[in-house]
Amino acid sequence: MTENELSSIIIGAAIEVHTELGPGLLESVYETCLYHELKEIGLKVERQVNLPVKYKNLSLESGLRLDLIVQDKVIIELKAVKELCDVHVAQTLTYLKLTDLKLGLLINFNEVRLKHGLKRIVNNAHKENSF
Repeated sequence: MTENELSSIIIGAAIEVHTELGPGLLESVYETCLYHELKEIGLKVERQVNLPVKYKNLSLESGLRLDLIVQDKVIIELKAVKELCDVHVAQTLTYLKLTDLKLGLLINFNEVRLKHGLKRIVNNAHKENSF
């Protein structure tokens, strides 16, 4: 399954969660429910994945955690904030670069309509098959 196919499925699942719960809850609640939705679909989903920082040929534990990673291909960074900021986009792009993955979805559940809180982030520095 391609990243684009996965992103469509993920977005559909996120809309399902948002429709059921609405805005105004904690990020962790949305993460738990989206994780459940994606697992129910039959996708491989990992939650709160440790992400070491690569610094000068070292791999250092940094305390960074990916909210969700689907099929080892798509990173999902969840938010429940008033509005997405440039730093949220930069954070997701940094996660993509550190994992050398191609696609990330930044999803802000604190929107009346979820489509206003969705951003696809593409890592243009991605190298094929290096994860």
